[in-house]
Amino acid sequence: MVINMNTQVTIAGVTFKNPVMTASGTFGSGMEYGEFVDLNRLGAVVTKGVANVPWEGNPTPRVAEVYGGMLNAIGLQNPGIDVFLERDIPFLKQYDTRIIVNVCGRTVEDYVETVERLGEEQAVSMLEINVSCPNVKEGAIAFGQKADALYHITTEMKKHAKQPVIMKLSPNVTDIGEMAKAAEAGGADALSLINTITGMKIDIHKRKFALANKTGGMSGPAIKPVAVRMVYQAAHAVKIPVIGMGGIATGEDAVEFLLAGASAVSVGAMNFVNPYATVEVVEGIEAYMRQYHVEDVTELIGAV
Repeated sequence: MVINMNTQVTIAGVTFKNPVMTASGTFGSGMEYGEFVDLNRLGAVVTKGVANVPWEGNPTPRVAEVYGGMLNAIGLQNPGIDVFLERDIPFLKQYDTRIIVNVCGRTVEDYVETVERLGEEQAVSMLEINVSCPNVKEGAIAFGQKADALYHITTEMKKHAKQPVIMKLSPNVTDIGEMAKAAEAGGADALSLINTITGMKIDIHKRKFALANKTGGMSGPAIKPVAVRMVYQAAHAVKIPVIGMGGIATGEDAVEFLLAGASAVSVGAMNFVNPYATVEVVEGIEAYMRQYHVEDVTELIGAV
């Protein structure tokens, strides 16, 4: 019987009480779920993407249900860094949880501006850089889909960031290991993956696309096997820590990612189905540790 279990993990010098985080874009900036979830129970709240100026996002409809998950083409709608610093950071500071801010932009300069503003905010523990944003200067291909572009934006983030930098990788690439190495070479302190997989849904009765954007990002339980495989590959390609996500619904799912090499996990789409999912995942990991007499959660990381 394990009495004193240690669930703490440390990533890039930042210690988290447990390895469970929220996946960006599925939890607002914490306030939206504050009535359902005791944020003190979580290792970290990862905020929705924040840009240097407000973004309106894509036209509607922009969410569609699919078998085993959902498609979204929200387009990173957000009120911008000014509102975020004034409203969301003070709210999150009330809780005993780490704050990780997801940053998006259309140009490298956009990212830099937001990262510099966040550098003045001591409550922010880490930055997660969303490289699935379309790079307007490169014909709208995502920053995270070419290794050289990923390397370049990572080096720029590291020049300007005061907090450790997590690069959030897109799965819509040929070789995730190559992308992981490019981010590591650029100086990334950690990686998070996977972001959503590009998908499409057509309404056969209306003969129209279900999303105004035609394509959207697929998330939910159906993508988990792909995510586990990519996390395993990325974790074995680099020496920096990896935060795993993609279809996590239970503590057992989270443990699978830890065994594949993730140092922490993020819960995403399941927040929409079950607002208590994050805390249930925390409790599920603890139950697994008791069942298998695991004293320290770090024993599980990369254990297969």
